[in-house]
Amino acid sequence: MKLILYNMMVFSKFRIKVLYLFLLGTVIASCGLDSGTYVKSTHFGGALGTSYSITILYPEELNLEMEIDSVFRVINHSMSTYLPDSDISKINQGDSIIVVDKMFRDVFELSKEVYSNTNGYFDPTVGALVNAWGFGPGKQLVLDSTKVDSILQFVGFDKVRLTEEGRVIKNDSRIFFDFNAIAKGYAIDRLAELLDQKDIENYLIEVGGEIIAKGENKLKQKSWIVGIDDPQIEEGRRLKLTLQLRDNAMASSGNYRKFRVDSITGKKYVHTIDPKTGYTRDANILAVSVIAKNCAKADAYATAFMAMELSESIKLLDSHKELDAYIIYIDEIGEVTEFMTPEFKKLVVY
Repeated sequence: MKLILYNMMVFSKFRIKVLYLFLLGTVIASCGLDSGTYVKSTHFGGALGTSYSITILYPEELNLEMEIDSVFRVINHSMSTYLPDSDISKINQGDSIIVVDKMFRDVFELSKEVYSNTNGYFDPTVGALVNAWGFGPGKQLVLDSTKVDSILQFVGFDKVRLTEEGRVIKNDSRIFFDFNAIAKGYAIDRLAELLDQKDIENYLIEVGGEIIAKGENKLKQKSWIVGIDDPQIEEGRRLKLTLQLRDNAMASSGNYRKFRVDSITGKKYVHTIDPKTGYTRDANILAVSVIAKNCAKADAYATAFMAMELSESIKLLDSHKELDAYIIYIDEIGEVTEFMTPEFKKLVVY
């Protein structure tokens, strides 16, 4: 049975970063070739159950805190399963009248596309299982085979549709949407759109480890440099590699840090959920990083590639040249091995 994994931590207090911002030269001196024409503005804080950091290089200092907060606020109102009055929560509670906004529609349609392209490895209707296993906002259950089978009856993105008017139709009222594996990437895309509309050409946006890089680090006269965590380090951090990004987005997913330990049995449950069987289990894929033109797409495919067999991921990448990926996995003899698309490899610094 093939597995599907979900990074359901966007709006969760359990969010663990798989990839994090690694700017070379955290303190940047104003001694670059044309550094006098650029001013560095930084915005950072907490949002979507994780942290964010935005670095902007512009001819003058900018304060966009209110507008940034507004983006996070509307994303939460549309798609946070942790807010009972959000649109997605109302839909999950059975509201069939609500008309969703453009953001919800964008994420729904992209989810449908990725669900199809990955043969169902990416499925945002797995939310009921996420809750049942204790990784979501809903009530955790004591599960047996009967309960798992009953939940599986209302898992499947082919069981939902969106009308032209923007109403969500579910085959079963118990279907529970969870866009956490794509909504954070979409939030980053919205932040990038905000900056683009202000004619800002050089910036780096990071939210919970997912990134969009635009232009370059003008104060250093080089591309933005970011790092990817080593998945074999369970405590603390060590970089696996660094790479340069320009006019691209990158999202990562992993199954090596996010887990729950049963307080009675001591058994470890990872956040890997197989929607075919309904159970949590491990896989041989340790971590995935995907580069795409927008972060929502990178986010969704990073989730899917965590589930797919390596050969299937490579086949999909061969037919979708707009995607590049770096996959860390355990091979047949138990060795940690890497796969990297040629274009991804060109971006590696060290």
